[in-house]
Amino acid sequence: MTTNRHRNDIGSCQKILVLALLAVFGPAHAEDASVAALINPDTAVVSAGLGGASGDSGDRGLFGQYNGLRVNSANLLLDFLYTQRDDNGVWTRSVGRNLGLDVFDVGFAQEKQGDWKYALNYAQMVRRDPYSINTGLLGVGSTTPTIGNALAAPGTGSNYDLSQKRKGFTLAASKSIMSNLSFDASYKYEDKEGSRLSGIGGYCSNVISPVCPGAKGTVGALYLTPEPINSNTQQFEAKLNYSGEKFSISAGYYGGFYSNHNAVMTPVFTNGASTITNTGDVLGPLAAQLSQPAALPPDNQSNQLYLSGNASLPLNTRVNFKAAYTHATQNADYPGQLLAGATPGLASLNGVLDTTLLQAGLSSRPLPKLTINGSLRWEDRQDKTDLGNYVVAPNGTPYTNNPSSSTFGNAKLEAGYQVTDMDRASLGVDYENINRDRPVSTTWIPATAMAAMRESNNETGVYGEWRRSMSETLNGALTYRYAQRDGYHWYALDQTTGYAFVRFDSFNNSSGTFPSTMLDRTRQTIKLTGDWSPIDALSLNFSIEDGKDSYDGPTDAGLNDTKVQFYNVDAALKLSDQWKMTGYASYGVQNLNMQQGIGYIADMEQRNFAAGFGIVGTLKAGLEVGGELSYLEDKSNYNLSTTTAAAVSNLPDNRYRATLLKLYAKVALDKKSDLRFDLIQQWAQYDNWTWGYNGVPFTYSDNSTVTMQPKQNVTFLGVRYIYKFM
Repeated sequence: MTTNRHRNDIGSCQKILVLALLAVFGPAHAEDASVAALINPDTAVVSAGLGGASGDSGDRGLFGQYNGLRVNSANLLLDFLYTQRDDNGVWTRSVGRNLGLDVFDVGFAQEKQGDWKYALNYAQMVRRDPYSINTGLLGVGSTTPTIGNALAAPGTGSNYDLSQKRKGFTLAASKSIMSNLSFDASYKYEDKEGSRLSGIGGYCSNVISPVCPGAKGTVGALYLTPEPINSNTQQFEAKLNYSGEKFSISAGYYGGFYSNHNAVMTPVFTNGASTITNTGDVLGPLAAQLSQPAALPPDNQSNQLYLSGNASLPLNTRVNFKAAYTHATQNADYPGQLLAGATPGLASLNGVLDTTLLQAGLSSRPLPKLTINGSLRWEDRQDKTDLGNYVVAPNGTPYTNNPSSSTFGNAKLEAGYQVTDMDRASLGVDYENINRDRPVSTTWIPATAMAAMRESNNETGVYGEWRRSMSETLNGALTYRYAQRDGYHWYALDQTTGYAFVRFDSFNNSSGTFPSTMLDRTRQTIKLTGDWSPIDALSLNFSIEDGKDSYDGPTDAGLNDTKVQFYNVDAALKLSDQWKMTGYASYGVQNLNMQQGIGYIADMEQRNFAAGFGIVGTLKAGLEVGGELSYLEDKSNYNLSTTTAAAVSNLPDNRYRATLLKLYAKVALDKKSDLRFDLIQQWAQYDNWTWGYNGVPFTYSDNSTVTMQPKQNVTFLGVRYIYKFM
């Protein structure tokens, strides 16, 4: 979580390009600005300027991943904000952000409080892959990438930076029909275009591949084929709301519709079998196999009807509920030929999934010192997809898909009691159950994939918390949770027996693995939190958490245990009415220990550390300054051994480090205009052995490569003029 937070901070245009609203109401004056906005809400602000970033596209691979600052070194910075309330109580609001970049949004809304409102918004986001590709591939990002002879050497092809652009339009409206009845509706359309990193690969062997009979050797190949993206998503929701003195209720419809204009991607090998640059004698079958159409995400839709509400009951009790029925389908036409032996005339999956959801919640305070909270949830998922022959076993026998239905339910109950004026205790229990359908008799699951599967699991957990106010300035809480998961009805993956139930201890000699989501598991977590304000100007918040999951299977194969430790502290200090400081630091460790049935043992560890410091204040009247310095390090270790005691080397570490410095100064030119300066400096290093090691990039069979500049230092300078019309 810390890594993502920091990366989003680096790549967030809303933090790098200061919005007009923040330029007017800076952190040091937020409270005064809020009061002024209530007294006189009419506001019109325009902010315009220029920003420049150092380096080239490779230097800005991480810095410009989401903020629109990767491609061009110089960019226009343009924002505006408009708010007005007329004499009839009608509010008009409009905002535009990052209008000089290819990542921007603009919106307009009007509202008469308690009567009606509507809002329109257009937003555009571009995600640029931080990795660059070099390839001789023709038609990069198309549905027919053309693979010719291999490049003479890695790096001698053409360079490409892959990206995806999202363009979304949203319309929302509501109307009060009468004093306690209203109607809400919203519609969102999003279009997505571009390409993302992907590839195809395989190998031919007479041992495991039914398409290579009689092979005398093994041939393997892996090719770069970026996935072409051209799709749109539509979401629509409408609901009717009734609100009474004792209860409220909403009835509505929600629909989601996905349409992909690219049904398949079909690689084209210009030289057929000779394109495969590997040894062996089965080049033709492998080239034919890799030339098959690769299905892309198919069209699908989901329609839901729901009813939700809440009510007030005696004894300070409130209840809420929701009931929903969802009908989801996926019946797009198949883009290519089915496998040999497939059901004749089958042109679509005819996928259908019907989901029924019922849930209820309760919160009550029957006594001044006692609170009770509880919830129930039940979900029934019925997979009604037609059966068809889609899988061909090594012996050539066709098998069908496996419609998988399930039911899921959970219940929670918690009671809290104010033991003394300083102490409060809470105790809770929760229960969870899931039941899964067994595979149908016409389904084939390779026995080498897993040792067995389970029809049902149950998990019961208990937790307690003791919260104490140790003084007027120091509060703390200690929480402990224990949960035990078990289950019933293991079945062997033997299609000839109809997947019959078997005794769990019969798998003691199994060399396969067991799904971690189905194994018995013990979970323990302890967490300490607190807040301390030794003086009015200083506040500290901290948390310490330690947890472990232990899995119990008939063998050591599969996931054995996971651990997590996390430490965090946040601080805020008010130096004076003009100066404020903030800071944070966090450290986390995650471990995962697993074992293959008759192979390797992996003990993986991820460590991350993040710290930041910020200050904002006023040097003198009309001159506000601020800055923030943050650091992040994320490191993953891969420690390997084998079950046979054979020598094996650990994989290299993956490491990401980034230091970010942000400084700004805002000068008031007069009562209506300001001048703002921003400086952002990022130092980043990303060592990822999966795409390159010791300067050697990942290389495909045709010498296409994927690279990213490991060290990236970027300086961003921005200046903008801000004018307030009202």
